[in-house]
Amino acid sequence: MAKAAETRTPARKTAPAKGARSAAETEKIRAALAGRRDELRHEYDQTLIEIADLQRERLGDSAGDDQADTGTKTFEREQEITLANNLLERINQVERALERLDEGHYGWCERCGNPIPVERLAAFPSATRCVKCKQLEERR
Repeated sequence: MAKAAETRTPARKTAPAKGARSAAETEKIRAALAGRRDELRHEYDQTLIEIADLQRERLGDSAGDDQADTGTKTFEREQEITLANNLLERINQVERALERLDEGHYGWCERCGNPIPVERLAAFPSATRCVKCKQLEERR
């Protein structure tokens, strides 16, 4: 027979109190995230310019290309577009982290509601899941 006191209750997904961080800490985090977002946007803009330049160059330099040349150029273009899309996704992650900071949810796992370790946030400031929940997500 199991005792009622021995049963565990599942973790509740409650929003953390907005005043959990000092204003100075919040502003420091906001400045770091905004700086990272701006860096990524600049890199994304530069990547788009480079892709456009390469496209113009390829269009003018395609005379006499065989199938292998065309395939190589297509592959390279797809690689460049994939890199640009990855940058855009990283920008979106940082913007989402800024939104979470404004909402008072930054630093708290979206899945279990537990705090995300400071070390994880230092390594990946736009993290939305704690290490345990992220590992579970990646196993699926």
